[in-house]
Amino acid sequence: MTTLLGQRSLVQEAAALRDGTDDPVDAANRTCDRIDAVDPQVRAFVPEAGRRTRLLEAARRRAAAAPRAADGRPALYGVPVGIKDIVHADGLPTRAGSELPPEVLAGPQATVVGRLCAAGALIAGKTVTAEFAVTAPGPTRNPHNPAHTPGGSSSGSAAAVAAGMVPLAIGTQTGGSMIRPAAYCGVVGFKPSYGRIPIDGVIPNAASFDTLGCFATEVAGVALAASALVDGWRVRAGAGRTELPVLGVPAGPYLERADDEALRAFAEQCALLRAAGYVVHEVPVMDDFEQIVDQLFTMNRYEVARAHADWFARFGDRYRPETTSAIRQGHTIGDAAYEAARERRRAFRTRLAADRAAAGIDLWIAPSATGPAPADLTTTGSSIMCLPWSNAGLPAVSVPAGRAAGGLPLGLQLVGGFGEDEDLLYGAAGIERVLNAAGTRREDGRPDPAQGADHAGEG
Repeated sequence: MTTLLGQRSLVQEAAALRDGTDDPVDAANRTCDRIDAVDPQVRAFVPEAGRRTRLLEAARRRAAAAPRAADGRPALYGVPVGIKDIVHADGLPTRAGSELPPEVLAGPQATVVGRLCAAGALIAGKTVTAEFAVTAPGPTRNPHNPAHTPGGSSSGSAAAVAAGMVPLAIGTQTGGSMIRPAAYCGVVGFKPSYGRIPIDGVIPNAASFDTLGCFATEVAGVALAASALVDGWRVRAGAGRTELPVLGVPAGPYLERADDEALRAFAEQCALLRAAGYVVHEVPVMDDFEQIVDQLFTMNRYEVARAHADWFARFGDRYRPETTSAIRQGHTIGDAAYEAARERRRAFRTRLAADRAAAGIDLWIAPSATGPAPADLTTTGSSIMCLPWSNAGLPAVSVPAGRAAGGLPLGLQLVGGFGEDEDLLYGAAGIERVLNAAGTRREDGRPDPAQGADHAGEG
């Protein structure tokens, strides 16, 4: 299946639109042409009658209102963007991958969409989500092999970028819903620190974890988008720095949850980084990993049940079995158990930060997922490799890191300190360069780790 190869990145697309080399109307037409050609197979976008008419009208308005001087045009001027279908956008219904009436789910436009529009972006349409961003998969296929899952719950957003339909897409992560599909689809996924992009206007999964983020094909692309979307973004963070971040491998039961293929690739990635001058420490952490997962699961299910209390009481027969099961599990969790889990999370966050500081770690590194995308369209895959970092509210990014033996992408997950999103992306850009350079040198035909579940898929 045709993927993004040969198409422009977000940074290239945005630069061409800002300097007038390209035109928003042409960009909108190209986007619709690409969706028409590719989406019948990938099924990343929610079907929309009249998409081209709507998008061209928006592009003409954007062009007519644009400053004449290129330097007066905003960062994402004319860039088509996909929006996960739990995020409210004016003029487009929100269905959340469900059979509930859209008017029941309607709400005011999300702040993140307002920020995209203020930055000049065009809303290309809604992208497919697992039902209510839980675990019941939508119809999206992996662009690299349509027999395999694209991951979830932000399946449509990751696949839309991977298939070259849009250069930027918005997703959300509660457990592993951005990092995992980014890895499965071979794109960059960025989940900021919890709370750094306002979550209003987004149908909740579990409010203590829900985080907005974005997908692009390169780290520079997600950094460009982050500069327009993230509260208090510090421009050019790390400029002038030459030292490499110290990397920490979270050794122990957490890392052991990755499969053999993922661990072999990860070992090669660590070797490449060491050869490039990075200090990579193994740090024993999370020896109580099962209890950490149980704590997150308790909080997640309690919160999803309460988020859906009204809708489930009225429309419970329209929910899919996976979502129904999650909600019913939440009904069995009492307030005392929930508060105890919240207290355990506070202790975990404190301990993880202390472990990082004691080891002198700048960034944690780990596989983005347990392995390549499963050949199973009834699941979104396991979120286990993302759970502790989401639990701690830490910023994370997945960068493409080679391919598995069957040709499917793998991802390397990088995790920063809370609120240190700018430093994370600065460090990720350097690591991306090392991986990409190594990818161009491999000629032996072996799976290349440096090219281009348990409670699975909780948001």
